[in-house]
Order: sequence, then structure tokens, then C-alpha cells
Amino acid sequence: GDVEWLSCNRAIMRTRGSASGAAVALLCGVARAAVIDVETAGAVAGDDSWDTVWKNGGILNQTLAKLAPGDVWVVPNKTFYVMGGVVIAGLKNVTIQIDGTLAFASDDLHGEQYMDDFPRDSSGHVFECLHFINCVDITFTSSMEVGTLAGHGGKWWGIPGIGYLERGENRPRLLRLEGCTSVLVEKLALLQSPYWTFYANSVEGLEVRHSVIDARRFDDDGHTIIDTTAFNTDGFDVSGNNVWIHDCVVWNQDDSFCVKDGSTNMVFERINASGVGLTIGSIGDSVVKNITFRDAYMQNSIKGIYLKFRGGNGSISDVLYENIVIDKPSQWAIWIGPAQQSDSKDLCAAHPCSICWPTLPGAECPGVPGAQYANITLRNVTVNSPKQSPGVLIADQSTPMKNVVFDNVKVNSPGSEPWGKDFYKCENVDGLATGTTDPVPPCFKMAA
Repeated sequence: GDVEWLSCNRAIMRTRGSASGAAVALLCGVARAAVIDVETAGAVAGDDSWDTVWKNGGILNQTLAKLAPGDVWVVPNKTFYVMGGVVIAGLKNVTIQIDGTLAFASDDLHGEQYMDDFPRDSSGHVFECLHFINCVDITFTSSMEVGTLAGHGGKWWGIPGIGYLERGENRPRLLRLEGCTSVLVEKLALLQSPYWTFYANSVEGLEVRHSVIDARRFDDDGHTIIDTTAFNTDGFDVSGNNVWIHDCVVWNQDDSFCVKDGSTNMVFERINASGVGLTIGSIGDSVVKNITFRDAYMQNSIKGIYLKFRGGNGSISDVLYENIVIDKPSQWAIWIGPAQQSDSKDLCAAHPCSICWPTLPGAECPGVPGAQYANITLRNVTVNSPKQSPGVLIADQSTPMKNVVFDNVKVNSPGSEPWGKDFYKCENVDGLATGTTDPVPPCFKMAA
């Protein structure tokens, strides 16, 4: 009876030390839980004017920062144009329910101004669109079929071939979870991110399910040279421990599902991807261990299975790719070796392997000294009609790959260029081919 008419604080004080004290405290916690609707809090829907974009961004920051355990923060089923730079730390036991759309854009008149005025740190680097730091037991969900985060990345990508030279990588990620624990992300569509789409770094216990990432310049079903100028639009990028991503779809112009430095115990399954691969890397001076990709379909992807070191003395071990189908990849279906990338405005620079290799004379692609691959298994992998030779496996002679197994890795109608009858570029690999693997990389042994 006391809880019904006393304040929670008085009720807790009166029952402190008694058997009912814990129950009263729990009931009071439930009583304090609230539903915070951003429109009710003052956000304006359907208005992309400059003043409203800033107002809505401020309301996001203010309302999210005030969430208490048990609260539900709701974006109703409307479109809200907002300014990014929303940074929230320390939330516990809250639900972020996105029933409508958060659109990180303003009207056409202010498109360039939106980028120029985007919130920045003291060094001039932009903040993320949404950034959650050190949160515990947090759920991102929707009561609708899907909730949407729309990055409107086209303005950040700029004119194909020129935009990257203008802005480089100083572009915001759409959603970042940093140092968070016990996180569920579900039923979200993350569209047209200016930069990496979803970045969960140093997380402990993350599940992502029934979500979609899409980043493309056009609506076509391929990755042309124009499409791929939407550089760095990574899909799901994760680092940490105990991660499960399943029943998700990614179409993008960079790594689709990607394991970053210092990661252990991760499973990616029942996924569709088209981009630059089911990726581990690029890895530097860290340990990556116990990673599984399985039950995946990749249509018209650029790369397929992609493991890469950028430098350092790290290790990638105990990795399984299983039950993977890759249809018509435009580049390499299988790549295990140095990262094929440039970290400068010279797009053919080798950091450590040139993206112009092996097409451009003089382009380099060396193995990475000190970087160790071990216990890498590809099982039941089917590649259909790759445009190029099936793949690349390159390690430095100081640290050759150990125990790489291709078990029922079948490439149908492989392209002839650039490796001809060798099919693979294969250097410094201790490899074993089993089952119906065909063709067999030239430096592999056949199982007896």
C-alpha cells in the first residue's frame, strides 16, 4: 500500500533492510521507466529546412542523454531531418526504438553547408552521425517492419573520382557503438552512409539480426567503376568479443561484413553480401581468433572471401568459411594475403598491396613480414563464373601461412586472367586441398 501513495524514495527508505526492500526498489525502477517520443519532445517531422535540422539534432542529443534505466526512446513513423554529431555515453538498460526515419540531411539549398557545418572535434575531424559510448544492455529495434537511418551519403561521396580527393576519409559513420556491452540491434535499415555504415568497436556481447545495409550511387545490380567511387562505405565493421551477426543483408562498395583488430569469438551466418567481401582486416599488431562465416550468398560481389594484413606482427587464426556461394565476382573470389588498398590520394600506392596490381606494370603486392595466418579453413565454397582467376594467397617468406585447408572449394568456369592455368597466385603457403576442391592452388598439397 505504501508504494501506491508514497514517493519511490520514501518507499525505499521505509522498507530498507526488510525482506521487501529489494522488491520495492525494483517496482520503483519500473515505475520511473518512461517512453520518450522525439516528436512529443519537440522534434519536427517532414521539414528539411536548415533551422529544423539543427533543432532536431539538438533534441536527439538532449533526450537521449537524459534516458534512465528502463526508458524507451521512440522515433515515430515519420521522417525527421537532423544534424549529426549525436554523441551519447553511459546509457544502461534502455531501448532505442526507430519506427520512422532519421535522415541526416537538409534541403538541397543547404547540402554543401550541411557538410561544412557538421559538428567537429578540435582537430577538425567530423563526429559520427550517431555515436554511443560505454553503454550497457542497450537495444536498437523497431515496432515496424524496419526502422531507417538514412545517411544521404551522395553529397559526401561527391563527384565520382573527385569527391574522395576533396574530402578523403573525413566523413561521418552512420552508427557507431564504442566500448558497449550486451547490445542487440535488429530490424534496422542503414542507408547511404557517408563513410563506414555500422562500426561497433571494442564491444563485448553484440547481436545484430534482421537488418539491411545499402550504399550505392545507383539502383543497378553491379559494382561499376562509378559505383565503387562511393569509397569506404563499409557495412558491418566490428571488433571485440562474442559477436553474432545473422540474417542480414549488405550491398555496398567496400568490406561488407568485416572483422577488425583484436577480435575473438565471432559468428556471421545466414547473410547476403555484395561488396568487397566477407572480410577479416585489415589487421595490424593484434590477435584475431575464432571467427566463422557460414551460410552466405554473394551475388555480383567485387571480392568474395577476403583476409588481409596492413602491416605489423599480428595473427589471424582459427578461421572457418563454410557453405559460401559466390556468383560472378568481378575481382578476386578468394584473397588471403596483404591488404589491397591505398591510404593516400595516390590510388595506386601500395599500402601494402596496390589496388592497381597486377594490371599496372610496376605495381607491387608483397607479403607482410611478421604477419601470421594459421588454421584457415574454407569448406563447401562454390564460386560461379568469376571474371578473373579465382584468387590470391600471399605471405611473406619469414612468416608463411600455416595449415590452410580448402575442403570442397569448387570454382566453376574460372576466368583465365591473370594467372592462366595456375588459377591462383600462391606464395609461401602451407596448404592442403581435400574433397572436390578444383582447381587446386599450385602451392597446395592434395590429400591422400
